[in-house]
Amino acid sequence: MSFTENRILGDQSEPMVYARQPGTTDEVYDPEGRMRSHWQYLLDSLQQLGGETLQERQLKAERILRDDGATYTLASDTLNSRTWGLDPVPLLLDSEEWSQIETGLSERAELLNLLLADIYGPRELIRCGILPPELIFSHQGFLRPCQGVKLPGEHQLILHSSDMVRDADGSMVVIGDRTQTPSGAGYALENRTVMRRVFPSLFRDSHVHRLALFFHTLRQTLNRLAPPGNLSGGDLPTVVIMTPGAYSETYFEHTYLANYLGYPLVQGGDLTVRNGYVWMKSLDGLTRVDVILRRVDDNFCDAVELRSDSHLGVPGLLEVARAGRVAVANPLGSGVLENPALLKYLPQISQYFLGHELQLRSVPSYWCGDPDDLAYVLANVEKLVIKRCSRRSGEYGVFGNQLTSGEKQALIARIKQSPHLFAAQDFLSPSLTPSWQNGGLESRPSLLRSFTVAGQGGTYAVMPGGLTRIGVEVDSRLIANQLGSISKDTWVLASEPEKRMTLQPTPGVERREQMRQYTNLPSRMVENLFWMGRYGERADTAIRLMRTVFLQLNSAYRLPEGADRLLLRAVSEVTLTLPGFTAEDPELLKHPEAELLSVICDSRRTGSVKSSLIAMLNCAEEVKELLSADIQRIINDIRDELNGLEGSVSRGMTSAPEESLDPLITALLALSGLYLDSMFRGLGWRFLQIGRRLEKAQQVATLLRALLVPVHGDASDDLAMESALLTAEALNTYRRRYRAETNIASGLGVLLVDRSNPRSLIYQLDKLRTDLALLPARGKGPEMPREQRLVLEVYSAVQLVEMRILASSDAGESTRAALDDLLQLVQKRLNAVAIAISEDFFDHTGGPQQLVNTGWKSEL
Repeated sequence: MSFTENRILGDQSEPMVYARQPGTTDEVYDPEGRMRSHWQYLLDSLQQLGGETLQERQLKAERILRDDGATYTLASDTLNSRTWGLDPVPLLLDSEEWSQIETGLSERAELLNLLLADIYGPRELIRCGILPPELIFSHQGFLRPCQGVKLPGEHQLILHSSDMVRDADGSMVVIGDRTQTPSGAGYALENRTVMRRVFPSLFRDSHVHRLALFFHTLRQTLNRLAPPGNLSGGDLPTVVIMTPGAYSETYFEHTYLANYLGYPLVQGGDLTVRNGYVWMKSLDGLTRVDVILRRVDDNFCDAVELRSDSHLGVPGLLEVARAGRVAVANPLGSGVLENPALLKYLPQISQYFLGHELQLRSVPSYWCGDPDDLAYVLANVEKLVIKRCSRRSGEYGVFGNQLTSGEKQALIARIKQSPHLFAAQDFLSPSLTPSWQNGGLESRPSLLRSFTVAGQGGTYAVMPGGLTRIGVEVDSRLIANQLGSISKDTWVLASEPEKRMTLQPTPGVERREQMRQYTNLPSRMVENLFWMGRYGERADTAIRLMRTVFLQLNSAYRLPEGADRLLLRAVSEVTLTLPGFTAEDPELLKHPEAELLSVICDSRRTGSVKSSLIAMLNCAEEVKELLSADIQRIINDIRDELNGLEGSVSRGMTSAPEESLDPLITALLALSGLYLDSMFRGLGWRFLQIGRRLEKAQQVATLLRALLVPVHGDASDDLAMESALLTAEALNTYRRRYRAETNIASGLGVLLVDRSNPRSLIYQLDKLRTDLALLPARGKGPEMPREQRLVLEVYSAVQLVEMRILASSDAGESTRAALDDLLQLVQKRLNAVAIAISEDFFDHTGGPQQLVNTGWKSEL
């Protein structure tokens, strides 16, 4: 039975039947209730698949998104990032309707481009009385320092997006524009990639318009924006994508686009202004930057001329842009176009610039700074959506019909106090679209965000489709990712198969780009890789020591007197969770469970297992674009384990608690293997390995100082040696090799100078010397670099020592002095190595700042 037959028969028990909601606008059905023909094939195909198969496909899509690291961050905490939500049922648009939408969007982008040029240029619209000056000059997005700043070429507005809903008459209506840092194009591309994998046959047979041409145009446009004076001798421009960082809610999109377009992803601290140009700081020195595709809001881009408290931008950037020595897309100040009150004036602006009305109409809008509009808004609040003219993060439009009497009066009072800060729009109920919910096809309100990019010849290219978002419930008024909305892939159906398009350069001049490699890594990325390696090894040692302590404390044999105190002190000393068990607290030693749980699970306690792993995950987020898909999967596994760590450890405290730590050890081992097998041997990988080797060597020294420097003269010495070997995964090898009881001298040999032991101190020093020798030279003299000299000193001291002397102690002494001296030397020199590497390779210099704080604050 076909989908149409089921609908006519009204079979509501069939989960794959999608029925129209009475009195609503629907994407599947026209106003007369007839199914639109372009939906027939999709819905019939989904019915043939069946609910069980579609549910499996959805779970597969969720796994792919998770493995890709596709997230949307809801708070400044990487553990609270949620996997990007994707509905397996796409939104469909036929070619004929899309052609009209595409023309309207291109025209709209052209008009906004002319408007932007006029606002920061001659301001003819204000002179002619078309735009009230208060509308522009009172908006937070209007930046006076940007007056006269102009990009090369015909376009000032490079990227633009519009949010659209379908009106009751079936036409698309724009309810808002994004011109500052339009987000969503990368998520739309990820959605398309996932849907093609999950529904390969359905996608292929539907003849869906491809997205590659949009990104190809974006790449060409960014290359053309390079200031001509910056290039000489056929040089190719240096283009970077500037992100606020890993705590940005759309950080995944930034990394995804950087990888897809092949541009370096930088933060403001990676760039500096010197001698009138913008430069990227890298290990190879300074690389001049020609074009910046920014994802940082206007006011935060320059702490010298804009917000003085910003650390997200590049101090002095606006001065360089004003001089025409760097191109910033979108240009600073373009946020003024996001004012919802501008929609009221677009018809007059279009008549002025284009000589006709816009083909794609906007929702009826009102500006409360206009007395007539203010009177209308105050009298009809319950029919309108009230918005601030200057958008704030986390703040949404207010639906008047959902307000209580008190809330309505409070809103009216705020509007009357500052009417020029508010706009209003007629409420348009979004059209409904089928969505896979609760094991069946259900209706959800939809909002389509389209994207345009400046092309050649003064035109704009439109992404076929865009990013569709749907409401959480069938009656949801607000549709926003921050509120839990999920997305859909948007399919524009072609009448015939489309020509395949990729980002491969075309023959001719662009072919030089095939030879271009962005090998320079910002020093920030290298530093994060260095610390990613260190935090991972720090957590690994802590987990292994915790497993050893649990095994020994829960042993079937009675421990020697004082052995439990020795083991517990080692936990505090190795993890540096002091005072911990180093305090003279008999009660704590008698009942150590709470402290051990804290050392594992307390994320706010520096040195704890969870704290170290979270720090590692934060570093991984900062270098996300450098990590392979397999590494990203392991990172996700570790994040999942951390989310349930406290519960699993608490439940296991009474029985084999070490078992709850095994999944983390397995994940860290997998990560270590992937570092070796799936990362290119560039400078980034080199610093990752240096961080790992440095931390492992430090941890070996700290572990041995905690366990073997104290002398007990009884069975506790053997237990300490056994625990050290067990923590270092060397106990079984030691027993096979020596076939005897543990001996301090032979045990120290295995842990300190045995090159066949990949966890020995000498093994780490060998690797560390090799990696340091391959770093780029930082000085001009012939002398050995400081960090290499320090490692050589440690290496020589370890090589020349005798295990017999290290294991011995003077009569009556409570410590092994020779061993303690050696390990202290190792710790101090390796700490100095870390400082030397930081000072020589990781840039920490600040840029120019305002002498006087602007004190900019958000409007009331």
